[in-house]
Amino acid sequence: MPVTVETAARTAPAAVIVAIDGPSGTGKSSTSKAVAAKLGLSYLDTGAQYRAITWWMLNNGIDVSDAAAVANASGKPAIESGTDPSAPTITVDGQDASGPIRTQEVTSKVSAVSAVPEVRALITELQRSIAAGAEGGIVVEGRDIGTTVLPDADLKVFLTASPEARAARRSGELKGADVAATREALVKRDAADSSRKTSPLAKADDAVEVDTTELTLDQVIECVVTLIEEKRAAK
Repeated sequence: MPVTVETAARTAPAAVIVAIDGPSGTGKSSTSKAVAAKLGLSYLDTGAQYRAITWWMLNNGIDVSDAAAVANASGKPAIESGTDPSAPTITVDGQDASGPIRTQEVTSKVSAVSAVPEVRALITELQRSIAAGAEGGIVVEGRDIGTTVLPDADLKVFLTASPEARAARRSGELKGADVAATREALVKRDAADSSRKTSPLAKADDAVEVDTTELTLDQVIECVVTLIEEKRAAK
């Protein structure tokens, strides 16, 4: 029987907005990209956007310890995020920033920049517009997606893991990094992100918590895929 437009609409998976939050080293990025690719969803790494604006500040001589200076400059850079999970991109003023934003200098400064309310307001608006424009649905990962950016997301997942597991994973990503030093840096970042006044790192009341400490990446991916498919079926 020929497939009519109406039949196709009925059989197409329901569009879903998925918020995945959690601290560094819990597997957010790897999980989010893989889940989005597997289910044909768009993907957005919100942390990359905060890294991008931090990189721009550092490149343009802005004192990132001066909240007023950061606030005044926050509207100047043009940040664009590509949402293809197989090849996510981020540009600042048209320049590819995917590599430069991952330096240790940016990592050490991003919490201070992202704590500035004016920065969060601008980036949050950008994130909401990207999510709203994702016709087939999107997986958005970060630290305040379920609580602040997309409080009405169809599914909210909060990934956790022990500091030791997170440090081991992050040290593996940063070749040659010292595990103890990495653990200390992660704990310090957690404290900064969780205690900031504007949109702190927090688990949404209706989020599903997944402890990834003892799970393989494939197991975490499968868990989140199952949660999304259940949501799709219920829509």
